[in-house]
Amino acid sequence: MDTILVVNAGSSSVKFQIFSVEGEGDLRRQIKGQIDGIGSRPRLRASGVRGVPLAHRAYPIESVSDVSAAMGVAGGWLRDELRISPMAVGHRVVHGGPDFVGPVLIDHGIVAQLERFVALAPLHQPHNLALVRSLLANFPTLPQVACFDTAFHRTRDAVSDHYAIPHQLYAEGVRRYGFHGLSYEYVAKTLPHVAPEIAKGRVIVAHLGSGASMCALKGGRSIESTMGFTALDGLPMGTRPGQIDPGVVLYLISEKGMSPAKVQDFLYRDCGLKGLSGVSNDMRELEASEDPKVKLAIDYFVYRVGLHAGMLAAALQGLDAFVFTAGIGENSIRIRARIVDQLRWLGATLDPIGNSRHMRLISGSDSCIPVYVIPTDEELMIAQHTLSLLLERPSPGVRHERAS
Repeated sequence: MDTILVVNAGSSSVKFQIFSVEGEGDLRRQIKGQIDGIGSRPRLRASGVRGVPLAHRAYPIESVSDVSAAMGVAGGWLRDELRISPMAVGHRVVHGGPDFVGPVLIDHGIVAQLERFVALAPLHQPHNLALVRSLLANFPTLPQVACFDTAFHRTRDAVSDHYAIPHQLYAEGVRRYGFHGLSYEYVAKTLPHVAPEIAKGRVIVAHLGSGASMCALKGGRSIESTMGFTALDGLPMGTRPGQIDPGVVLYLISEKGMSPAKVQDFLYRDCGLKGLSGVSNDMRELEASEDPKVKLAIDYFVYRVGLHAGMLAAALQGLDAFVFTAGIGENSIRIRARIVDQLRWLGATLDPIGNSRHMRLISGSDSCIPVYVIPTDEELMIAQHTLSLLLERPSPGVRHERAS
């Protein structure tokens, strides 16, 4: 059975999925798993079709010290116990910079180019690339494909892409990239099946999770988003502040004596819901708390989503639909209800029963715009892109080394 391995490496976890390639290039998810607690309490958890448990094991800290070691453990389990050797690996790479407008087959030159953007995505890019380098070293003929969170937004107009800074900086790559592109691409491709009447219209998609952003789609294309040069901008997130006056950064450096490295760590790890609440970056924990600071954090999150919805509606010159996706958007009944209430001025109303049942359409019958919940599937997008690139490359006489 031909399979594709999709991986998403983070600082303390490696998530992976296995897709089988069937028929005329159809993809079917076979395994979903992750190794988390890297460097502290490593655990492998995996499930198969319909959520059937396949593995739940703990490992010594010293045996899973980094993401490369974690992938080695997961790959060994796939290969030795399940007899799975993928034909290719697809990676989520957060930042593709100005040059990469679509998925690309990876070689050492590509890795060198992508290392330039580590400082622009320090929570993700180093770990994405560490895993790529490890696989290149151990399985040099195994095809690897990089799929970028920035690529979906690269077709936007120049006016959406620029900051009001000298053009030379734009030419060097200082521009508004936008992120979560794989998620938005999946929603854009799913809308024609869910709601064909609005798929080509003006749609705001809210990707609300630990990382959060919003995107304005018109005709299935990104025309504006809340994130910019890095994944710090826009909405407040689990540990990131979202939109903030650059003067605050200058103040932290000049008046508080923080080094650039300290400021970077502070903005990526200590702000957002965690910083405002003083309790947690997890919305599930916050919703269960009665702490006044927690209430403020949730109020702020909902308020900023509503505020940015207005901005994106202005960019679209109207609105035909609103879509929730990602962890909070797909699962939090209360947060969805509060955000729809923020959208009343746009004519949105909620169907409380549909919302409580997590139905796909959750707007009321009197709503001027439909409101949908569409679970995202970034891994499927990565698998599809990986397979497409494999089918495009010359194959006669070439043998691909299989590994995991």
